[in-house]
Amino acid sequence: MQKMTKFGEIISIDKPVLIDFYADWSELEPSLDTLRDVAAALGDKAKVIKIDIKKNEILADALRVKGNPTFMIYKNGEMKWRQTGEQDANTLIGLVQQFV
Repeated sequence: MQKMTKFGEIISIDKPVLIDFYADWSELEPSLDTLRDVAAALGDKAKVIKIDIKKNEILADALRVKGNPTFMIYKNGEMKWRQTGEQDANTLIGLVQQFV
């Protein structure tokens, strides 16, 4: 249960936290570059995290993550937005900026 506690700490900050739930079996992992671009654009205004679905099955199940990738934005411990499927960097940056 350690990871759930850690997740609770991660999402409780007062900055938006963008989380990418991903799985390694996806041959196409373009979201890594996308996330780098998002993190670079947002700087310290937000936090960007990747979580491996396979290594965090309990957490993924608890959040009902079914698709790969699934993106979520949290702020102050509350989910603000969620979407399954690839997203481009500009879309994600725009979404996160709404919660800064």
